[in-house]
Amino acid sequence: MYNHSMAIEWIKASAIDLKVIQEIIDNESLTSMTAFHSQQSIEKSLKAILEYNNQDVPKIHHIKKLFKLVEKYIEITVDIDLVMKMDSLYIDSRYPGEMGLLPNGTPTLEDAKEFYEFALEISDKVYNILKIEKDIEV
Repeated sequence: MYNHSMAIEWIKASAIDLKVIQEIIDNESLTSMTAFHSQQSIEKSLKAILEYNNQDVPKIHHIKKLFKLVEKYIEITVDIDLVMKMDSLYIDSRYPGEMGLLPNGTPTLEDAKEFYEFALEISDKVYNILKIEKDIEV
């Protein structure tokens, strides 16, 4: 048995990040925010899987580490380079001027859209695992 309400809360939080992205996805001046919210959506989706499986949810933000923790619960091929880029958006951003930057600067629109597509893929898988409708009220 899992803590249904906490798993749902994690997925709702992830859905909010995806809604933000939908509003800004085509804005080239907001690619760092698209990338950041994509990372956040994935992080929260993976934490929903942990909650669903009655596992401790660590207070970490590394999606690479979270993927390792959920690998027995979700079938997905993970592009480790993409995951490392996304982790750098959050983990390495200690100061406002660095928020949402890749090692080579602001993500391109193409980068941001790739991150968003990956977040959507993870979200879809988590909705299926949790057996909930995608139109969950947030």
